[in-house]
Amino acid sequence: MWTLPRPALVYWLAVDLAAVALGGYVLAATPPPQLADLGRFGAVAGTGVVVVVITAIATQLSNESRRNPWALHICYLSAGLLLLPPNLVLLLLLGPALYGVLGPGPQAHRWLFTLAATTLSVFAARLVIGWDHPNWDFGMLVLAGAVLLLTRFALVAIGLRLRAPSAGADEVFGEPIDVVLGIVAASTGGLMAAAVLADPIRALLAGPPMFLLERAAQLPQWRRSAQRDAKTGLSNAVHWDVQAREELAKASGRGRPVAMMLLDLDHFKRVNDQVGHLAGDAALAAVARELRGSVRHGDLVGRFGGEEFVVLLPDTGPGVAESVAERVRHAISLLRVSTTAADGQAHTLSGLTVSIGVSTSDRYGYDVSALLVAADSALLSAKGYGRNLVAMA
Repeated sequence: MWTLPRPALVYWLAVDLAAVALGGYVLAATPPPQLADLGRFGAVAGTGVVVVVITAIATQLSNESRRNPWALHICYLSAGLLLLPPNLVLLLLLGPALYGVLGPGPQAHRWLFTLAATTLSVFAARLVIGWDHPNWDFGMLVLAGAVLLLTRFALVAIGLRLRAPSAGADEVFGEPIDVVLGIVAASTGGLMAAAVLADPIRALLAGPPMFLLERAAQLPQWRRSAQRDAKTGLSNAVHWDVQAREELAKASGRGRPVAMMLLDLDHFKRVNDQVGHLAGDAALAAVARELRGSVRHGDLVGRFGGEEFVVLLPDTGPGVAESVAERVRHAISLLRVSTTAADGQAHTLSGLTVSIGVSTSDRYGYDVSALLVAADSALLSAKGYGRNLVAMA
């Protein structure tokens, strides 16, 4: 957590502390629940537990990697904020909390931040419809769902943007299907609340839709996983190639210049051999972040394999491409990467350098293979002349 950029660290801590303070207030200010409230809580929480267990079994049987069932959490939290007193709503939040502790989730500070954002969002929605006595008319139900989803979206998106200012829109805001799934999840929660209000046992009717929704919510994550390199978060070689071909086809039709950079970390094997492979992974991730921060938003950055990276620069001629490559080379030479060495001791990597080969459509046209071959030839020249250099094809 302490490696976050300072603005992100301050913001994440502020969200976490606000959620803790709110939770303390809810526990102190809410009277003990009635027996009917406990019955409704059992129906909502029990249904959530059943679906979580069935989903976990289905994931294990299909040999899939388990992912955060955020849509499922939104379902039963939406039902709870409509039905239950605030202290039992807070108890429902143990669901996503336990997932972060017991499940194969992200680092502790990440799931804690997400949990805090969800907590603030749930109680913001509860405040809108009535803290002590929720208003159940249709307009207020729609408003509660909107407040829950938009508040959570805004809190998380701001945190992600501060953590990685150069990240793409899909990494910060998600995809359009995520919005649809959030709306469906909140709506399912509303229907579940109505069923429980009539008869708590009817909460189980929401089980099958919740299961299907949870499975559907994994589709965007599976697609992103298939497109991203796990160590750097950049496009992998296959996905980058698809994007590059599309971009080159558009540039060719419009007669716009394009440049390509192929980058290779110098003497990277020494990092793995002398400091350790975890340090090598940290170096790759740091270079990827620096690379994304040194190019424009529309430039296509990918990990080409090993310690090689590739960048396609639309609307870029030779002169500008060379200056961008020099800027990237200089920025990487200044990197200092905090990591852990193979002996378990803290270590700071410095002195990383990169060789860069640049090719342009002015000389090599709009074919991906031709541009890559030319950039690779220039990269070999840069290494042959002593490394830490930019060479134009």
